[in-house]
Amino acid sequence: MKLINIGFGNMVSAQRLLSVISPDSAPVKRLVQEARDRGMLIDASFGRKTRAVLIMDTDHVILSALEPKTIRGRVAGDEEEEDREDEEG
Repeated sequence: MKLINIGFGNMVSAQRLLSVISPDSAPVKRLVQEARDRGMLIDASFGRKTRAVLIMDTDHVILSALEPKTIRGRVAGDEEEEDREDEEG
């Protein structure tokens, strides 16, 4: 199982991650509020400004203080490391 660091020592499973989106649009803000109302919101931003919203296949919505681009790079970095391991071994 691959874990992705989403900031402040918090990790999510790469296999469960569906989407990483910016929180700026009204539909995303509604999605976050609906998740909060359903009890499916996880705030991993530690009081900082939310810069990324992660949508999981478990119907959870996770808030992160990292930029979506940073999280994407961490996901891609994990995949590149796995490819190198496959080539070596």
